Amino acid sequence: MTTFAGAGVRSFAEAAGRLAGLAGAVFGWRPDHFWRATPAELAALVRACTPEAATPPDAATIAAMQEAFPDG
Repeated sequence: MTTFAGAGVRSFAEAAGRLAGLAGAVFGWRPDHFWRATPAELAALVRACTPEAATPPDAATIAAMQEAFPDG
C-alpha cells in the first residue's frame, strides 16, 4: 500500500482532497483555483508561509551556553 508524504493518505484522491481543502482554508482558493494551479505555484505559496529555519548555534555559542548553564 502506498502512502503519500508519510501522512497515512491512501490514495491520490484523498491526498488531493486534503490539499485542496488546505489551499482553500489557508490561501482562500476556490476549488477551480486549486485545480488550475501548478505544483510549483502551490509549493511557492507554502514556502512563503513557512518560517525560515533557524541557524544552528556555532561552537562558540554552544561553549558559552555550556559555561552559563552547567549540568551539574
